[in-house]
Amino acid sequence: MYFLAVMKSSLSAQSTCKLKAKFNLNGYKDVEKKKVVIGGMFPVHMRIASSDGNTSRVPVSSGCEGFNFRTFRWTQTMLFAINEINTRKDLLPNTDLGYVIYDSCFTISKAVEGTLTYLTGQDEAVPNYRCGNGPPLAALVGAGGSDLSIATARIMGLYHFPQVSYSSTCSALNNKFQFPTFLRTIPNDKHQSSAMAQMVLHFGWTWVGIIAADDDYGKYGIKEFKEQVEEAGVCISFSETLPKVSSPEAIQSIVETVVESTAKIIVVFSSDVDLSPLISELLRHNVTNRTWVASEAWVTSALINQPGVSSLLAGTLGFGVKRADIPGLQHHLLDLDPYTDSFTEEFWEMLFNCTLNYERALRGLCTGRESVVKLNNTYSDVSQLRITYSVYKAVYAVAHALHNLEHCEAGKGPFAGNSCADITNFEPWQLMYYLKNVRFKVPNTEEEIYFVDGDIEGFYDIINWQVNSDGEISYVNVGLFNGSAAPEDRLHIMNGSIVWNNEVTEPPRSVCSEDCQPGTRKGIRQGEPVCCFDCIPCADGEISNTTNARECILCSGDNWSNDAHDACVPKIIEFLAFGEPLGITLIVISAFGALVTIGVGVVFLVHIGTPLVKANDALLSFSLLFALVVTFLCSIVFLGEPQHWSCMTSQVALALGFALCLSSIMGKASVLMLRAQALKAVRAKAKAAAKAAKAAAEAAVNSGSPDVIVTNINNNDVSAVPNSEVDALTFAHQRAIAAVATLIQAIACTVWLIILPPHPVKNTSSQNIKIILECDEGSVIFICCIFAYDILLALLAFVFAFIARKLEDHFSEAKCVTFGMLVFFIVWISFVPAYLSTRGKFMVAVQIFAILASSFGLLTCIFLPKCYILLVKPERNKEEMMRPRAKPRDGSSTGTSASLATTATDVNASFASTAVDDQAR
Repeated sequence: MYFLAVMKSSLSAQSTCKLKAKFNLNGYKDVEKKKVVIGGMFPVHMRIASSDGNTSRVPVSSGCEGFNFRTFRWTQTMLFAINEINTRKDLLPNTDLGYVIYDSCFTISKAVEGTLTYLTGQDEAVPNYRCGNGPPLAALVGAGGSDLSIATARIMGLYHFPQVSYSSTCSALNNKFQFPTFLRTIPNDKHQSSAMAQMVLHFGWTWVGIIAADDDYGKYGIKEFKEQVEEAGVCISFSETLPKVSSPEAIQSIVETVVESTAKIIVVFSSDVDLSPLISELLRHNVTNRTWVASEAWVTSALINQPGVSSLLAGTLGFGVKRADIPGLQHHLLDLDPYTDSFTEEFWEMLFNCTLNYERALRGLCTGRESVVKLNNTYSDVSQLRITYSVYKAVYAVAHALHNLEHCEAGKGPFAGNSCADITNFEPWQLMYYLKNVRFKVPNTEEEIYFVDGDIEGFYDIINWQVNSDGEISYVNVGLFNGSAAPEDRLHIMNGSIVWNNEVTEPPRSVCSEDCQPGTRKGIRQGEPVCCFDCIPCADGEISNTTNARECILCSGDNWSNDAHDACVPKIIEFLAFGEPLGITLIVISAFGALVTIGVGVVFLVHIGTPLVKANDALLSFSLLFALVVTFLCSIVFLGEPQHWSCMTSQVALALGFALCLSSIMGKASVLMLRAQALKAVRAKAKAAAKAAKAAAEAAVNSGSPDVIVTNINNNDVSAVPNSEVDALTFAHQRAIAAVATLIQAIACTVWLIILPPHPVKNTSSQNIKIILECDEGSVIFICCIFAYDILLALLAFVFAFIARKLEDHFSEAKCVTFGMLVFFIVWISFVPAYLSTRGKFMVAVQIFAILASSFGLLTCIFLPKCYILLVKPERNKEEMMRPRAKPRDGSSTGTSASLATTATDVNASFASTAVDDQAR
């Protein structure tokens, strides 16, 4: 009962099973009396014919349009290869191969139709059933583009049916989990993407545009290329997608992008069919000055290489699969009978623009005897057999696998129980085993073919589009890429053989921003790709010595950036040298001052016995002159490269020199001040005595006494004053003051030199480009105390001299000292801001000028008047000239600083009285 129920159910199912549609497939078929059949699928047409969209009738499978001469040559190559194999005695000698070839129309739907038909084994496709009883179908050679092969491989993989592609390069097909039975005789696009990326890097292009077809071939290929170049620092100017269905708006948008972009390099991953509309539109817009990088799918395509494209595509670089010459193929291509099949008929009519059918005689009638050779069509052009050669290899790969399957030795087979497969009735997975392990050499070329995970080695010729003497594009090999070599040895380009766009020999530059030269760094523009940047000059003290440096390098302490900021150079060593003009000038002035001072000393020494010299302590004068010589000469020690000894000597000599000088002046001024005070007291007493005498005389006169005689009272004479009162400070005291004051400074300097002595240093902070060699004072406190002490001495000397300024005679030394000290203060007060506002050697120069100016001021103010009297007016160098002058009528005090010390005991009395001669008494 159960068996009857199953039979009833089966009969019921058969009665309800029917075909939903019939496929409209064109191609070649030869299966009669053949032991094994090889399937083929080629995009002989470019697209399916558009339908009217009528849904009120039974749908009909669309036909195809847009005959492609190049892919028709591929189809004929498969026929040629099968015929060649059938005539060979060493390959499948006992087996004739048949073929079933369909047109995929470059459309997935047609490729699927053909795939289902292959699997069914008959013209009507019945999925999941093998309905044909003819020879077994060995494998499928096809199905053209990567999109088509992906669609067919998904279906064929379900049945473990082998598929060998000749032009499907998409890297996605390498996934054996999704496509377990897919193999190909053309390199994987991962090699081509890597080759394109290396080419871009080889020529230094960092700003490129990319265009890809809207299919798996374009998407996967451009994706891997983009990842590799972006990782290497290349930026993508634009990325556009070519529409699969005709879209003038999309094409126009791409053209506008290309025109507006500054990228001079455009990488295109597309088939020739998809790219052709864009090329036509670019030519219409007269777009030039671009270099195109072509994928293998269109690099030698006659569909792209049409007359007039040289202005746009001359200089194109692309990657082509291996080329080969196939003997006998051209003869086969030309030996066509236009009446044998619909494909050849359509080919003939398209080629000669005529018709073979009298009923369709819209054009001129063909005779069928026209010469294909004379037209020099892309179909008959066998100079660039690349994809054609790949078809040839694919057919031979299937043939060798079948040969190995047929010649399996019984008991040594690869299948269960060491069994072999029967070539007249084998399963597709059994042939798949032999295909995966096939290894053979291609006839004539001797290229060894074997599959590694379904792929062959990634080898490409690098092709350059060059304009020949006839004005046509020719394909010139300018290098190669071997994907199986070491990474550094994969790309070989003969740069000198390349002719670029506009027939220039130098590679074009394609950068968003020009390289930042050494001395600058890259400044990234906000919101723009990293290849778009500004070149920012390195700051002072920083350099960049490479192109496109991201950061500037800081120079070390003793170095500084040169003017170009591309190298660190030693800083300029600066100090006030002896030999430079300023140093020589200062030495001359210093020596002149010292010589003048010595000359003054000589003058004083020659006139040492004269009243003028005697009136001033000669020893103190000589000590003052010696101190001035020291200050003049110590300024020379400030010159030259600072050394330990010079730093200590210059500062100490200056401090001691001024201490001795100022203490000597202070000793002189103190005496002058005391004499002025004493003279003032004497005059007060004389004036009081004169008033008393006058009062007494007037009283006597008034009393009428005849014994009193009043004489003339002369208050203009200096009152007699004892010498001991006037010279409260002797010459010995003056010398002691000078010695003690100088000794105090000497002790302070000694302590300074012992504890924190001055020492030479390299000053790198004052001026960036210079190292200033200068003396470090060691201790700011010590230097301030020492020179503050000199200032104290100067202030005391000035105060003493100022107080004694009215002590006047024919020669007023107090006024000379006062003026000298005023000059001293003016010089050093002016020196402070000048010193603080200068740097480097000019600080030393300012200091020396201050020393020299103050020294010359003291020398001039104190000694010039004396030398004038000694040398020019010797008549004034007399004893009486050193005495006081008459007191003016206004009662102002008069006196002499020189005469008071020598004539104090000879002063006349201020009044006189006469005693009454009392002899009569």
